[in-house]
Amino acid sequence: MYDSVHPNTVSLTAITPVAPISGGTALRLIGCPDGELPELLAAARAAKERFKPGIVTYSRKVFLPLTNLCRDYCGYCTFRRDSGDPGAHTMTPDEVLAVARAGEKLGCTEALFSLGDKPELLFPEMRETLRHLGYRSTLHYLEAMCALVLRETALLPHPNPGLLSAEWIARLAAVSPSMGLMLETTNASLLAPGAAHDNAPDKAPAKRLRTIEEAGRLNVPFTTGLLIGIGESAADRVDTLLAIRDLHQRYGHIQEVIVQNFRVKPTIPMADWPEPSLGEMLRTVAVARLLLPGVNIQAPPNLSAPYYDYEELLDAGINDWGGISPLTPDYINPEKPWPHLEQLRLRTQAKGFELRQRLPVYPEFLPAVMAKPGLLSKKLGAAIDPSGFARRAA
Repeated sequence: MYDSVHPNTVSLTAITPVAPISGGTALRLIGCPDGELPELLAAARAAKERFKPGIVTYSRKVFLPLTNLCRDYCGYCTFRRDSGDPGAHTMTPDEVLAVARAGEKLGCTEALFSLGDKPELLFPEMRETLRHLGYRSTLHYLEAMCALVLRETALLPHPNPGLLSAEWIARLAAVSPSMGLMLETTNASLLAPGAAHDNAPDKAPAKRLRTIEEAGRLNVPFTTGLLIGIGESAADRVDTLLAIRDLHQRYGHIQEVIVQNFRVKPTIPMADWPEPSLGEMLRTVAVARLLLPGVNIQAPPNLSAPYYDYEELLDAGINDWGGISPLTPDYINPEKPWPHLEQLRLRTQAKGFELRQRLPVYPEFLPAVMAKPGLLSKKLGAAIDPSGFARRAA
């Protein structure tokens, strides 16, 4: 491995688990040869232990696909539908509440809202659906459903609605303790014809960075991350992580960075695309940890099988498994079931960590959110234990 001081050799023991590495070092480490991978992983795990010693977290959730209509056509997506397609659906308030209440009975604390980006701008049918429900836009409907879940259940909403203005971030922050938007990549060339984000204007990196920055200006705890294996280079992955780090250094609001791997599905335009290897995932996660030593790093366990055991990701420095549902499937990757929570606990324990259930907002971000009086603060106070984790044990 290399650094800028000794271009031909360097020991990763020189990397401290506190200070973030430079972009140049990250670029070299993400392409390290196999023989040096164990040393990289050891450095990343040490950084994780300095940050959150002894524990790995997850969020017990219900997945609420509020609408799968979407105006973007990404080459890797099976979630989205056009109006009139088989399976196209917008949930009613009764459906939202029924799923949330069923999840509450199973100890869930997060209501993850996923939906297409402003589908009413493309589909007249969605405009008619919204009119029938009594809302002017998908975001107005999302806001109302977050408020409904917050008011009628013990679950805490975590919306992922796509691009947002500062006004909408503020509005949704009043009914949810955190929200998210995957940056995915800073490589704008993936918007080109035939590329992963062809005909997906909302995936323009500059637009997504603007939303993440607006959340920072408003001090909203925010989840973001990168999607690897969609045509970007290793250098693009580093650049994406550096863009996230830059925003976090300015605003301190990035509560979680997800490293998600592309998975092939038979019906997508990218059905013949190669999937990223275990080595690529481990290197990317480890470099994410070393670039962001004080940020929660997550990788979804259900996207690992069948090629490797998901607990290997713990060696690369993650401290969180993300949302796991005992009730609803992963509607974005429905062919990849969540691990059973007891198996997740046992596998995490076998790697030397205690599994703890968290809320959709991480403990270190709770004080600022709870400082605002109102229903959201009261619901958070009722949901947490003295350490800021979910009151119900994992």
